[in-house]
Amino acid sequence: MSVQEQERSSSAVRGWIGVAAITASLFVFLTTELMPVGLLTPLSESLDISVGTAGLMVTAQGVAAGLGVPFIVAWTRRVNRRLLLSTLLAVLALGNLITAVSPNYPLILATRLCMGFASGVFWAIGVSMAMRIVPEKHASRAAAVVMSGISIATVVGIPLGTVVEAHTNWRTTFGIWAGLSLLVFLAVAAVIPSLPSENAVSVREVFTLPVKNGQLRTVLLIVIFFVLGHFGAYTFVRPYLEDEAGAGSTFITVVLIIFGIGGAIGNFVAGYTVNRSLRGTFVVGLIGLLAALLLLRGIGDAETGAVIALVLWGLSFGAVQLSQVNMTLASAPDTFEAAMSLNTMAYNTCIALGALFGGLFVDHAGVTSVIWFGVILAAASLLLRLATGWKKETPQQSVSEDDQLAPTA
Repeated sequence: MSVQEQERSSSAVRGWIGVAAITASLFVFLTTELMPVGLLTPLSESLDISVGTAGLMVTAQGVAAGLGVPFIVAWTRRVNRRLLLSTLLAVLALGNLITAVSPNYPLILATRLCMGFASGVFWAIGVSMAMRIVPEKHASRAAAVVMSGISIATVVGIPLGTVVEAHTNWRTTFGIWAGLSLLVFLAVAAVIPSLPSENAVSVREVFTLPVKNGQLRTVLLIVIFFVLGHFGAYTFVRPYLEDEAGAGSTFITVVLIIFGIGGAIGNFVAGYTVNRSLRGTFVVGLIGLLAALLLLRGIGDAETGAVIALVLWGLSFGAVQLSQVNMTLASAPDTFEAAMSLNTMAYNTCIALGALFGGLFVDHAGVTSVIWFGVILAAASLLLRLATGWKKETPQQSVSEDDQLAPTA
């Protein structure tokens, strides 16, 4: 092997180690954001607050992640991305430590708001960083690896935090996550190469992107419909299974883990298929999601039917999730970080709105109504995607030309 080949091989290995560090970053960010879901009862009892008030820990971080990200990404547009990610992880580690030792709930809530801003910025820059540190032909695969951190957090992180709390207390759980965040901080500082900022965009330019870029505007609408439908239904999957299938807590835990595993598989499969047809991957994924919801409504009153529906739902969600990131890249390749900040804002806001609207449907029309809510909005996302043209595919590119959406859509 020549010296040049050895250098290229070494560089590629370092790049994938960096991708692993960014995936670990997503894992600690997401598990930190969602950890209170499994700890609401002990949190409320320990802090002498209601369960609903304790749930604001999730809401506060999610809202901050959505609404603050376009501004922070624009304000830090000239900061080296390795330094920025290291800073975000330092904020996360410190926030988890403060949460672990905090004497009162208002301090915890304020801390969660700060961590939310850091989390939102990570979602805007993390995937693009991973795509930059590997060979261009592997960019989509790197994005898939990073996005698999979502499934890892769902399958491993959140249940692990609940187990730790059961054997110790919730403060120990957040203390351990402070340590994990610190370890990931050290890994990022050690293995991520210097990444000077690209696509520098001001706040004004960030918010004018959808006005000037019809393709990005269409992608954001597609994402809004998809996220509202998915999370409107998924948030209430537990009460649905309890009411319709008579499922117990153990069965629900198992099927949700299966859902997470399916999401990871869908991510990895889509990492290959988006290079052949990004539009086709998204369309097939949404069709699968629609089929899963209809199966859940049709045969979800039996445990076997519920498992089949949740497996298909997880696989489809993983594929759609990766596709929508690549669609954002395809629509705004020269301003990807800024476009991802808008994507993050829309995504996180719609998670909260999906849960809110789903809750209203559950309270006024019954738990089965959220399935139809999800079906209608997922179908709207699918129809909008089908209505945006279909150009010739170019599998050689990281993001295929068939995803260049019609600007008049």
